Amino acid sequence: MNVPRIPTELIAPAFNPASFRNRDAVHDLFTRLRREYPLGIAEVPGYDPHWIVSKYADLREITRLDELFHGGDRSKTLISQAGEALVKEYTGGQSNIFRSLVQLDPPEHGWYRDVTKDVFMPKSIESLEPQIRATAKRHVERFLALGPEADFAKDLAFLYPLEVVLDLIGVPKEDHAKMLRLTQWLFTYADPDLKRPGSDLGDPQEITRTWREVFEEFKEYYDPVIADRRSCPRGDIASLIANGKVNGCPMEDRAMISYFVIASTAGHDTTAATTGSTAWVLAEQPALLKRLQDDPALMPRFVEESIRWASPVQEFVRSAVEDYDLRGHRIKKGDLIYLSYISANRDEEVFEDPFTFKPDRWPNRHVGFGYGGHICLGQHLARFEMRLLWEELIPHLKTFGIAGPGRWAESEFVCGPKSIPVRFTVK
Repeated sequence: MNVPRIPTELIAPAFNPASFRNRDAVHDLFTRLRREYPLGIAEVPGYDPHWIVSKYADLREITRLDELFHGGDRSKTLISQAGEALVKEYTGGQSNIFRSLVQLDPPEHGWYRDVTKDVFMPKSIESLEPQIRATAKRHVERFLALGPEADFAKDLAFLYPLEVVLDLIGVPKEDHAKMLRLTQWLFTYADPDLKRPGSDLGDPQEITRTWREVFEEFKEYYDPVIADRRSCPRGDIASLIANGKVNGCPMEDRAMISYFVIASTAGHDTTAATTGSTAWVLAEQPALLKRLQDDPALMPRFVEESIRWASPVQEFVRSAVEDYDLRGHRIKKGDLIYLSYISANRDEEVFEDPFTFKPDRWPNRHVGFGYGGHICLGQHLARFEMRLLWEELIPHLKTFGIAGPGRWAESEFVCGPKSIPVRFTVK
């Protein structure tokens, strides 16, 4: 059977972090892929060939088959051949520097997930409402005091979810700025404003050097924390991870550090990206603010739509462990599959009028948190903290609009606004 080849000039921008600062262009690219190449091979110079999955149904089919499509055998995120070769040099032959929940495959993934899963269940999250609402209220009050103009991304979206999750982990507030800096180095390594100082964006191996540096800094920070929580456990997530057992044994060191890394980065960055994206919509659509103020019961659906709309995790990569037929084509053992979440969440076959933000969209079966066994462990916390933030902020706003050009981060992996100048008045 003929394997569809996506023209290199069409697909190459999806491999370039800088492309994602132009959201309209990115959405146009994936809209064309869904229409003309719903499943095809991309051959971009400097990268191994990837199947590009742009359709919602195909993405869900692959991500529910964790036994057949692995996330740890090859890099779980897009990486050049030169970058992956350097990873293998660093790790002694493995394709991932990190061994977090993201990179682990069954049955290991389930064993590690069990270490903290109870903390992130809905009832456990709901019990934290007084603490999280107090944090939301404090950040909202601080933000409103900056008026009539502020940068929503820098002054609120980056800071509120950061504090929520780091407080739960047990990271002292004086170290929160360090964690934000490392998070931005990790997820937006190619952004000229957020990258690691001194990094060379023209070098295809730079992403690997940055990941190595980030891993080492997290290890240096969390090694003493692990020793402390083992000698004197507390009621925080750091104690659960430090004392966590896998098949009755302590976690392997790299996996334990990686557990701290994903909790300390993904635990807030994706929520920040979603919150910022949503604020941008609110600032551009005054009627939306009034609608939410008139009907607060819309809030849960509004939050779900914000997750679909933002799709902060834009791609993951998997590799096939055996041959598999999808959409009439044979994916062969060892093939790489690029899963586009930003595309799946705009699939016209699933979402009516997908390029319109609908606060009452229902049903809303987005894949903003992933799907299958790897669905985001912190999804309930993310929903909860976003709802509380909007509940604390929206009733106080009289007007809320854009005050200047907003800017998106440059990242093909996790992406959100890095600057949203807004002008507002308070009731």
